[in-house]
Amino acid sequence: MKGFLPRTLHPGLQILVLMAMLVAGGCVGYAIIFAWAQWGFGMSVLEIQQVAQAPAASPQGWSLLMMMQGVLLFVAGTGGALGLASALGYGWAEYFSPRRLGAAGWLLVVAGLIIVTLPFMSTIIAWNAGAHFPAALHDFEVWARTSEDKAAVLTKFLTNFNSPARFWVGVLVIGLVPAVAEELVFRGVIQKNLVRWFSPHVGVWLGAAIFSAIHMQFFGFVPRFVLGLVLGYLYLWSGNILVSMAAHFTQNAFQLVLLYLAQRGQFGWGFDPDSSDALPWALAIPSVLLSAGLLYVLHRHFTAPAAPTAMLTLSSEGVAVRGGDA
Repeated sequence: MKGFLPRTLHPGLQILVLMAMLVAGGCVGYAIIFAWAQWGFGMSVLEIQQVAQAPAASPQGWSLLMMMQGVLLFVAGTGGALGLASALGYGWAEYFSPRRLGAAGWLLVVAGLIIVTLPFMSTIIAWNAGAHFPAALHDFEVWARTSEDKAAVLTKFLTNFNSPARFWVGVLVIGLVPAVAEELVFRGVIQKNLVRWFSPHVGVWLGAAIFSAIHMQFFGFVPRFVLGLVLGYLYLWSGNILVSMAAHFTQNAFQLVLLYLAQRGQFGWGFDPDSSDALPWALAIPSVLLSAGLLYVLHRHFTAPAAPTAMLTLSSEGVAVRGGDA
């Protein structure tokens, strides 16, 4: 496969090309959204804008916003990342998953790691949610909290799963699509090129910071940064984008499952998955220890040298000889 860009293109330039392709993908995504809204919802562009500004006031608001979010993220993110790989002359697996996964059961271990980290992550979430900026940044803090409060209202609206169908749409749009698109962009392209440009650890940490900052949630920056580190190292160690995708999807989907069960009254003790309160240290401390243990196991497995493969060759006498023994 031959692309129109050289494979030796500087990592910084590859990231800039990605940005351009994300913009182009966003334009294509909006074209799809407007066409879908007109044919599927019977809405004009002006009506789409009105519903997007006040979705709760429209009976089609939830469906329209879910469609818009899913289409835009998938087309722009996935299309942009795959477009860059294609422009460089790489196939999907060659660029994003140069190493084989091995046994698929390791994806379950990765999923287990994410679930195990949640009690400890709740303490970071609680601390970050209550953080305050210096007095000189008071106006910025007020703006940031106001912005996040508005975003929280929209999130609560989108995650109001009053039917099983809505829940499964949520799993697809809020769980799976970001896990695929964001991993291709942030780990598959941005982190990969930052690692090439600087060093493995700098690439992972800087990539995690960009991943967290791009979400524009300042009072959730630290927990998302920590998640970015976990996803980043899983990809660095494994060399397979499916690993970080599995972890990202588990993070999203598990919280949606908890939310859905809570909305259906399955937690009789009043558990609130929307709360930013920290879980007890009796859960957080074992969470830290188990997470560290699983990370160690995953690191050992993914970075272990591949077992040598026996190759049979023919000696000059025509006798089969195992490779390395001739």
